[in-house]
Amino acid sequence: MAAEYKFGTAERLMRYVRIDTQSDPESTTTPSTEKQKELSAMLVNELLAMGITDAQMDVYGYVYATIPSNTDKKVPVICFCSHVDTAPDCSGAHVKPILHRNYNGNDIVLPDDATQIISTAKYPYLQQHIGGDIITASGTTLLGADDKAGVAIIMSLANYLQQHPEIKHGTIKLLFTPDEEVGRGTDKADLKKLGADVAYTLDGGELGTLEDETFSADGVKIVVHGVIAHPGYAKGILVNALKIAAEIIEALPKHEWSPETTEKREGFVHPVAVNGIAEKATIEFIVRDFTTERLQQHEERLKAIAEKIVQKYPACSMEFIVKEQYRNMKLILDQHPQIVANAVEAYKRCGLTVVKEPIRGGTDGSRLSYMGLPCPNLFTGMQAIHSKHEWIAVNDMEQSATMLVELVQVWEEKANH
Repeated sequence: MAAEYKFGTAERLMRYVRIDTQSDPESTTTPSTEKQKELSAMLVNELLAMGITDAQMDVYGYVYATIPSNTDKKVPVICFCSHVDTAPDCSGAHVKPILHRNYNGNDIVLPDDATQIISTAKYPYLQQHIGGDIITASGTTLLGADDKAGVAIIMSLANYLQQHPEIKHGTIKLLFTPDEEVGRGTDKADLKKLGADVAYTLDGGELGTLEDETFSADGVKIVVHGVIAHPGYAKGILVNALKIAAEIIEALPKHEWSPETTEKREGFVHPVAVNGIAEKATIEFIVRDFTTERLQQHEERLKAIAEKIVQKYPACSMEFIVKEQYRNMKLILDQHPQIVANAVEAYKRCGLTVVKEPIRGGTDGSRLSYMGLPCPNLFTGMQAIHSKHEWIAVNDMEQSATMLVELVQVWEEKANH
């Protein structure tokens, strides 16, 4: 029945993306931007209107809600999670979503900036959606399908289950988080309050993809301490920390070990920021690999490169600071194989070919898994995320919602009385 049902995911998405929820990596508050709460408050109101009586937003902008069990079986409590914020990489203000009905395969020229063209040559996945409906932004902003598509899909599931009590399921928890795009999506998540046993994030891409593996990730800071002197009288005294920092970056490999030279299961070390003055300079790196043990190898290699440069300047010194960011969720999910197996079953019931692929990044699911809530990532359809070319096929969102209806039934069917 759900396969023929029109969930209204497109209408929800187009409503949600009009609210600017861009997060801010420089902010120290939670949420990092107050405007994220505008969407969170809207979601609470919509959930209450559906009849979900405990929907609420906490002081940090997290939304919690429960769809009560309607079965006598003891079913593990499932949480579905998406994030409300959009990425700082591209403007999320005054988004004007456009629904392109019956896409004909031609280039899509975005009306507010004719230089922004979405084509099948650049995005071959578009070819699979000829004849279907596509949603884009207007050319000056991102769309925000990352991850308001996930939000729309979960909200559509909630509405469907409220309207179809004949669908048997256990207790379902909904969680909408702020600040995922700045790496703080689970910082203030109250898992005791949530009360879930397992979780799924709806933050994936192409139809049929199922992601149970992420990078493991560390952050590294190299702090170079130079020697300062008045530049007019600095001969033989001044050691410029900025120049040493530049030497360290220049010494990094040019044809390997970086995001621009790696793919698939290859890790990398990536300088993301340089700050400082002549006396003291800091280089910030992100370090990524699917094998957690290899992070230390990457860090030792980076440290050796930096030390070799710094040693040329006896009067200066350096600090090498490593901070854990997140870990590959597969290590946790492999201990709970039923979570992924049930998702695979739901995909197959919808006629979908399951495409398992590692995420060259992280999700809220990475952190939730290590916080005690095992959490793979399911598809929404979002494409070209964090850019003005961001687009999504309505059919992918609808199929994701259909799959979630199957997923809650799989969990109920496999549970014991």
